[in-house]
Amino acid sequence: MKRKQSLLAAAVATLLASAAIAQTAPAPAAPAPAAEPASPFSANIGIASSYIYRGLNQSGFKPALQLGADYAPEAGFYIGTWGSSIRWLKDYSISNGSAEIDIYGGYKGTVGDFGYDVGVLQYYYPGSLKTGATRADTTELYVAGTYKMFTAKYSHTVSPSIFAIPNARGSYYLELNGAFPVVDNVTLNVHVGHQGIKNNSAGSYTDGKVELAYDFGNGFALSGGVTATDADKGFYTPPGEKFQGKTTAYALIKYTKSF
Repeated sequence: MKRKQSLLAAAVATLLASAAIAQTAPAPAAPAPAAEPASPFSANIGIASSYIYRGLNQSGFKPALQLGADYAPEAGFYIGTWGSSIRWLKDYSISNGSAEIDIYGGYKGTVGDFGYDVGVLQYYYPGSLKTGATRADTTELYVAGTYKMFTAKYSHTVSPSIFAIPNARGSYYLELNGAFPVVDNVTLNVHVGHQGIKNNSAGSYTDGKVELAYDFGNGFALSGGVTATDADKGFYTPPGEKFQGKTTAYALIKYTKSF
């Protein structure tokens, strides 16, 4: 418990830090040629040491393959899809499904230094449902605001259930994220969030994450960090398996290609 509390405290402390070192590049001797506009179409593939979402391990502490595709102009409407291999549906005997597929769309823009993002996200879990189980498919509406290195986001569940927890319409996830440049191509990412489960206090919890990300360029990026939660161990431990919300180190290698 002390380890989880120290990680969550570190995440909060870093997010509340207000000092940053600004680096100013020298002026070029001559105007640089205009950069080609970035393509709004992109695809990505990643391999994670384990898939962790909102502090909970989704892949049974085993590696996960992840794929995604997006149409995302610099500002305006966007759509996309993303998927990952998972194990928790089988671990909880909910279904025989082994994949999560997300479909999302929304609108983003900026007003001065402030960025905003509103949209809808559908989590879809294919597979045959076990008798008496609740389907894990979940629909959320979200709104986010970004100012400099900080992003706050609120997600609200509009489906009858959330991730196979029944009678949970009106559940929410509130999060605060910070991205702090460290040196060239290296960013410190810090996150703290709270998952509130409607009509089920045992399912509610707080999670935190501290991560370092390195951008190799040419679409390749590597990130790694540690997550922890104060989730109820009895509620989030599948029969015969590990506690999903335990303090966990992870790594992710990802490649993104624009077309």
